[in-house]
Amino acid sequence: MTVTSPQQPAENFTLSYLSPAVDEFIRLREKIGWGQTDREMAKTSLANSLFHVVLRQQDKLIAMGRVVGDGAMFFYIQDVIVDPGYQRQGLGHIIMENIEAYLQKSVKKGSTIGLLAAKGKEAFYRRYGYQDRSGEVLGLGMCKFI
Repeated sequence: MTVTSPQQPAENFTLSYLSPAVDEFIRLREKIGWGQTDREMAKTSLANSLFHVVLRQQDKLIAMGRVVGDGAMFFYIQDVIVDPGYQRQGLGHIIMENIEAYLQKSVKKGSTIGLLAAKGKEAFYRRYGYQDRSGEVLGLGMCKFI
């Protein structure tokens, strides 16, 4: 995987690698239609993440992404979210470029990087080298939602 230095946001946005606050994380997920998230579950999930990248306009969380996993063999890209009012401005690209820069430093030969793309967003992730699982070699991949 070839990644240049991470892209920085435009002047009116700030980028950080700190976890978002639990309540703002929950609100952002709700804004894009992912439903309500249990507060304690969200708190634990954020605390156990390997990497966060957050974009803000002033103090408002407008975009984020994170990496979860065991930090060695398996890494999963989660919660790449851009507030609907800020979409189509390249913020998702900034999030992914920063995630890719983190992964480039963290993964080793034999590591697996996975993600579950939201329906209709598959082409976005293909730009970063992620491939659809056809099922021919590895199976289609599966998940279970509780």
